[in-house]
Amino acid sequence: MSLKLDALKYHEHPRPGKIEIQSLKQCDTAYDLSLAYSPGVAEPVREIQKNPEDAYRYTNKGNLVAVISNGTAVLGLGDTGALASKPVMEGKGILFKKFAGIDVYDIEVNETDPDLFIQTVVAIAPTFGGINLEDIKAPECFYIESELKKRLDIPVFHDDQHGTAVIVAAGLQNALEIVDKKINEIKVVFLGAGAAGLSCAKLIKHLGVTEIHLVDRKGVLNQSRTDCNEYNKEFISDTAHNSLEEIIDGADVFVGLSGANLFPKEYLLKMKRDPIIFALANPDPEITPEEALSIRDDVIMATGRSDYANQVNNVLGFPFLFRGALDARAPQISQKMMLAASQGLAKLTKEPVPQSVLEAYKINELKFGRDYIIPKPFDPRLNQFVAESVRLAALEEFKK
Repeated sequence: MSLKLDALKYHEHPRPGKIEIQSLKQCDTAYDLSLAYSPGVAEPVREIQKNPEDAYRYTNKGNLVAVISNGTAVLGLGDTGALASKPVMEGKGILFKKFAGIDVYDIEVNETDPDLFIQTVVAIAPTFGGINLEDIKAPECFYIESELKKRLDIPVFHDDQHGTAVIVAAGLQNALEIVDKKINEIKVVFLGAGAAGLSCAKLIKHLGVTEIHLVDRKGVLNQSRTDCNEYNKEFISDTAHNSLEEIIDGADVFVGLSGANLFPKEYLLKMKRDPIIFALANPDPEITPEEALSIRDDVIMATGRSDYANQVNNVLGFPFLFRGALDARAPQISQKMMLAASQGLAKLTKEPVPQSVLEAYKINELKFGRDYIIPKPFDPRLNQFVAESVRLAALEEFKK
């Protein structure tokens, strides 16, 4: 069968959809019923009314995340509308549960006005321990996340921005170690200056990268540009270069968050020794590993695809960021917590790979090196290395 038919069958049978609600408590007798609902349910209501913090004691708030979208930037499909985004949000729910044991309600909001969308999220926020924003177009996504962080006392996280950044930062740290380069001496060029590109640039800047250049459809973000905004002005370059072809000269790292086949392989010849390439456009990268290796044999490559080595997969990030944040009762997911997640991922990659991972990916051997700079999503130690690192960083930052 084709992937299309298999995917449609997967979503339709044996029951439509991918997630369901299950009871945590026994409800088999009349007395059970009196505890689960009236009259017994009034007791936790009274306790929470007196002390709202008791919601974490008597309800599932502390393990419940809302995955919320308005469907304005779904996958590579663009503005599909809220309802059509539901399969993606349900899928996110599966990943939260599978990898971090977190429960999810997927919520599709039929509202494109940023302020009305924000009002909706604020109004329903008391139900949840955290908010995962998903598939909301830029630049509205920046404003929405920023405002929600100001108004809510629970973690708010836009995975399309920050999830990719956490994984890229981990892979970059490991790749630099392999090629023996110092992070404060490298030149990094981004193709794609949207939500993910800006977040990646900010996180690696916090890691110590000092020379970062962003390129969008109109060219390099430099001082000659009159269309830069409050979100990207931090990365306006002091350079006369206007094109990717010019700015890539002498670069150590290329990060693509744009579209297929937008990085000609000849550009690799302009880069320094041991170039590090994150070609993350999906489903087809800016340059394939085959193309890159056909022109240089010293390249370290990462893509967003599972059929190549070094897959940058957001599932390595968001479940464990939220697990750590929820366990610490953190009021937000901060830059320090994202850095902790990234460093946890980098550290895990250097550990011996368990047999269960080798079997899951049908490989005989996997060890730290050019073809393994990022852990695999089915590594059972991700909670230990990533979620725990996030929890400890949150406890230190917020003194819970």
